[in-house]
Amino acid sequence: MQFLRGCLCFFLFGCSLKFSCCSHFFTAAMQPSTNWHLKENARNHHTSKFSSKELIVRRGQAFTVTFNGTEQPEQNFTFIAETGPKPSELAKTQATFGISSTASKESWSAVLQSTSSGSISISISSPPNAVIGRYKLSVQTTSSGSSSPESLGTFVLLFNPWSSGDEVFMPNNADCEEYVLEEFGIIFAGTKNHINSFGWNFGQFQGDVLNICLSMLDRSLNYRQDPATDVSHRNDPKYLGRVLSAMVNANDDQGVLLGNWSGNYEGGKSPSSWTGSGEILENWKKSGFKPVRYGQCWVFAAVLTTVLRCLGIPTRTITNFSSAHDADGNLRVDEFYDASGNHLDRGADSIWNFHVWNESWFSRRDLGPSYSGWQVLDATPQEESGGIYRCGPASRNAIKEGDVDLDYDCPFVFAEVNADCMYWNYDPTAGKKTLIFSKSTVIGQFISTKAVGRDDRVDITNDYKYEEGSTKERDIFKKARKKLGLEDKFDPTAPTPQEIDQKPDISGKFKVAGPLEVGKDLNLILVLANLQSDSRIVHANMTAWSTVYTRRPVHKIWKDFMSVTLSPKEEKQFPIKIAYTEYQQQLTTDNMIQVTALCHVDGGIQVLVQRDITLDNPAINIQVLGEAKVNTEVDVEVIFTNPIDTEVINCVLQVEGNDLLRGILEIDIPPLKPREKSSTKFKLIPSETGPKHLLVNFSCDKFVDIKTFKMINVID
Repeated sequence: MQFLRGCLCFFLFGCSLKFSCCSHFFTAAMQPSTNWHLKENARNHHTSKFSSKELIVRRGQAFTVTFNGTEQPEQNFTFIAETGPKPSELAKTQATFGISSTASKESWSAVLQSTSSGSISISISSPPNAVIGRYKLSVQTTSSGSSSPESLGTFVLLFNPWSSGDEVFMPNNADCEEYVLEEFGIIFAGTKNHINSFGWNFGQFQGDVLNICLSMLDRSLNYRQDPATDVSHRNDPKYLGRVLSAMVNANDDQGVLLGNWSGNYEGGKSPSSWTGSGEILENWKKSGFKPVRYGQCWVFAAVLTTVLRCLGIPTRTITNFSSAHDADGNLRVDEFYDASGNHLDRGADSIWNFHVWNESWFSRRDLGPSYSGWQVLDATPQEESGGIYRCGPASRNAIKEGDVDLDYDCPFVFAEVNADCMYWNYDPTAGKKTLIFSKSTVIGQFISTKAVGRDDRVDITNDYKYEEGSTKERDIFKKARKKLGLEDKFDPTAPTPQEIDQKPDISGKFKVAGPLEVGKDLNLILVLANLQSDSRIVHANMTAWSTVYTRRPVHKIWKDFMSVTLSPKEEKQFPIKIAYTEYQQQLTTDNMIQVTALCHVDGGIQVLVQRDITLDNPAINIQVLGEAKVNTEVDVEVIFTNPIDTEVINCVLQVEGNDLLRGILEIDIPPLKPREKSSTKFKLIPSETGPKHLLVNFSCDKFVDIKTFKMINVID
């Protein structure tokens, strides 16, 4: 029985595929061919959104391939599927299998589908725990007397959340659609008092993103140290999540993004200017895999979402408001202020206005079924884990139950959502600190993510901790401290019980008394109330600083001082005005201002009153001028009105949207006089039907990175 040993061979050079024929097994008249049934396999494997001409399938599920062969091949063929630099059956990076009557659920297998005129159709199945990545598929015949297998080409194998045997299996199909197939996302930002949001183009199926993601794995420290072992672990989502949380930042390796929280972004792009992951990943590849400048937490999280969704691991972005960075692992965050009320950039602890990380969905066989489900991963380089800047996967269930002794990085994530806060007055001359007050209910508020199938915010705080201040929540906090050995350990930096128990004579708060918009004066009211039955004299040192979103002070904007007498039980209100001209030059791209009043009470303890304020940019408006149809031009208009009394210059509009336009459109807009309205029109040619998102980013010299998005429903 003769096997026509023709095939289509794929050779990978960089990220492009080249084709050659094994022609020495064919006469000149015979053309070898392999039919990968790309459309049919892609439809069955939920990979139709990829634009690749290479077969992309998911593990634990059969796919069909047709190639040249004999009429009755059952006994004659052995298939070899292999991946990585040193394929081996022991490492599960190589599988050798013949044709069998039924597909196997535990191993690679092949079942004959049909034969006709010298070609054979085979259904090939991979196990649900197969290593993911690019495979070479070969076949050899036992009757030819040759031991040399012929290559049929390459294909890419991904995780399969639709397969019940896969560790990333998600039982709800709508969740799979959102957390694997959805290319648009919404990221929440701002402060706990003023939550805002912006769109993001994950773009996991666009262009060369899949090849870039596979390149990322091959540039990790793990791969460079031991390539064969690294590849053999790529069947495990927790392993890959940990590797990729390190690779998205550039701190230890040839990673994707360089972080910058200084407020000065010269030599790169401001983190707030990005609108999607594709441009970042493409820039990384084009530069020869040099770190892209610059990223901050939401950029790291968005890029990690793209990579993990691309590889088939269900993933979403999470925003935690009033997020603790507990650098010393004592589940306590210390903040320091001087006598004038200035927030001191002292000590490694901090409380960020918000922090964005990821949750990925997979089982934790290393911990047990109660810890499966959503796992926290964080690519923002905050602290080292095992000597490398990475974080997770930490089981969200373990965080809620205070099981901080479990892998990986649970104490750090627990502190992010549930640390206690200590506010200190620090005297640099004497080197002495005095506790102003402590609070256990500040950290971890309004934990947010995008709703499934809707552009809404969902609050998941109760999935991370029990009700703030409840007995259960405090018991869990004590349990976590005990597991970390903190309960019985003397901490010389901790406040004394007497300091914690001291009660203030007055209370205070800042109220907003007007619009919170860039370009307008900031109007606040400082409210002070005497809690005692006799008069109190209060001396208030007030300051306002521009900050980045991590609450690190950047520029002092304003300061003032007042002394006031409060009668017994009296409440007084003091208006504060910070003019636009005072803050406009000092504002960072985060549009954040921290206002503080440190109140010294005669004969009593100090009281700290503070508020973090986010100023909104002026609005931009998108209008679609007609019906959006596939392969038909449609006009879009973007409208912006300059709201201030000064001309704005250097105006640039940036537009992107998958299946609406190719790449990123940049349009220069002429200067705008005070109150002048600009109307910018451009054309889209949608390439796919369904709901699509157009993302717009407008910048000028006075307003930076004004973002909006619009859902456009494309019809046939």
